Amino acid sequence: MPTPLAGPTIDGTTHSTATILAYIPSPPEGVWNLGPFPIRAYALCIIAGIIVAVFWGNRRWKARGGQEGEVLDVAIWAVPFGLIGGRLYHVATDWQTYFGDGPKEPIDALKIWDGGLGIWGAVLFGALGAWIGARRHGIKLPPFGDALAPAILLAQAIGRLGNYFNQELYGGETTLPWGLEIYERVDSSGFADPGLIAGTSNGVVVAVVHPTFLYEMLWNIFVVIVLVLVDRRFRIGHGRLFALYVAGYCVGRFGIELMRTDPATHIFGTRINVFTAVVVFACAAAYFVLAPRGREQGLAIYHPERAAELEALGAVGYVDDREDGPDHDVEAEAQAAGRNSSAAEAALAAAIARHTPRDAAGEPLESSSSSDAWVLESDTSDDAADGTPDVADGTSDVADGTPDDTDGTPDVVDGTPDVADSTPDDADGTPDVADGTPDVADGTPDVADGTPDDADGTPDDADGTPDDADGTPDDADGTSDVTDGTPDDADSTPDDADRK
Repeated sequence: MPTPLAGPTIDGTTHSTATILAYIPSPPEGVWNLGPFPIRAYALCIIAGIIVAVFWGNRRWKARGGQEGEVLDVAIWAVPFGLIGGRLYHVATDWQTYFGDGPKEPIDALKIWDGGLGIWGAVLFGALGAWIGARRHGIKLPPFGDALAPAILLAQAIGRLGNYFNQELYGGETTLPWGLEIYERVDSSGFADPGLIAGTSNGVVVAVVHPTFLYEMLWNIFVVIVLVLVDRRFRIGHGRLFALYVAGYCVGRFGIELMRTDPATHIFGTRINVFTAVVVFACAAAYFVLAPRGREQGLAIYHPERAAELEALGAVGYVDDREDGPDHDVEAEAQAAGRNSSAAEAALAAAIARHTPRDAAGEPLESSSSSDAWVLESDTSDDAADGTPDVADGTSDVADGTPDDTDGTPDVVDGTPDVADSTPDDADGTPDVADGTPDVADGTPDVADGTPDDADGTPDDADGTPDDADGTPDDADGTSDVTDGTPDDADSTPDDADRK
């Protein structure tokens, strides 16, 4: 039996080539030189994450009623603030590396391209920049954060690939098949160290470790999926989805941080980011519980002045036309979204009015409710306006606020219910009389004798008097036939019994 080929030596132990092939190799370098210009993988991953966040975030913002290009307008403020905040947090929590006995000089604290961004500072300062940008464009920050939350976390996952190229954010040694090989790297001066970002691998494996950057990337993707599903199922708003993103990220980061062995500042023997994860999780969870329920509707995602401008331009914003479900409380959303009347709520009401269903005559049916939470519903759902349910005929109640009758036909525009004869009211807008037959086309009700128009099958004339017993219609002169049973003559005078 052949002897396995000797592989690299790791911690004094020679591993076979077959075993080594099971491990994940680190990239041989993380920087490529294009002439005098260095192209850094870490920077490329950060840029790719920002592009994805802006593109997907823009689509999600528009789906909530936002305008095209507003995400990029806010990102111009949020991204620089986020980079500065991330770098400040990294330097503050790892200050010995730059200002103590660490391998770097104080000037290196400014070299953001060498890696080192703390996500906690990036989110905090990024939110501050986003608030400034949102205010400048009349956007409310909570709904904006809800729209961007999954996109931001996906950008974080993409950014973690930069740690892979830099050989950083790794855990303790392992023999698991997905262990990560850490190579020794050499710079142009011949100095060798696995932490050299600009160095090139010399092929020597110094350790096989847990790829905690990969664990965090996979956890982030999992939380992204959860956020999207929760948003679709429960339609939460008022910043609660953003809080859920922060809390979900902290849960994963807490466990992963305990696995990491790369250099970091410790408090009471524990990495400082563990404490940060606990504190931030508690704040995010508290906000999620205490924030208003429901979701901002229509132009309410903007401040009143901006909402009025968009309404004047014909913008409608987001209008939720899905049917009510067991987890969708219209009244609770109305209370959460409309505690104070504003131009935004008025704009929403006007927008909904333009989408109001119409009756058979093509006239709009006005809702009897002034609630801003009224939404468009299908014909088989309860009416949001009059507060009465539809009956089994599958047609909506009309604006008079009375339910459909048992005859299975809708009420007409006169605002009175159908009577027991199971026939609808006529177009003249008056109800049927007690005889149980409908009114005729002349627009006047049946006469007091309780019978419809006479047996001759012709309608009453314009004189408003009924036909006589002779069964012939009145003449054009507007006088009734006499008792001789013959019609009036051509002279337009009535026939009299004494006139021959």
